[in-house]
Amino acid sequence: MHADASKLLWDAQQAAERIARFTAGKGFADYEADEFLRSAVERQFEVIGEALNHLARVDPQLAGQIADLPRIVAFRNVLIHGYATVDNRLVWGVIETSLGPLRDALVSLLGRP
Repeated sequence: MHADASKLLWDAQQAAERIARFTAGKGFADYEADEFLRSAVERQFEVIGEALNHLARVDPQLAGQIADLPRIVAFRNVLIHGYATVDNRLVWGVIETSLGPLRDALVSLLGRP
């Protein structure tokens, strides 16, 4: 694995772990009511999208092993460029349905248990 690829995977994995920690024990109502939590979660999703976008350039074959990579990068773009229209329900839905599988994939690619 290219050294830069490893760092990018690590950055994405750390950001995903932060989101999991930040949202542990919380529900959508908590998320919607807490602007600090929303801001923190959105920032970590931006990090994930940016790291994986760079990974696609550094090691396309490795990046191809991440399910929905184009959607992850597109989600990052929405958060950054469409910040005024971010749908909290959409972000929460990504946390509930997609964060776990992404975390698993990143850990697997990094070769960690």
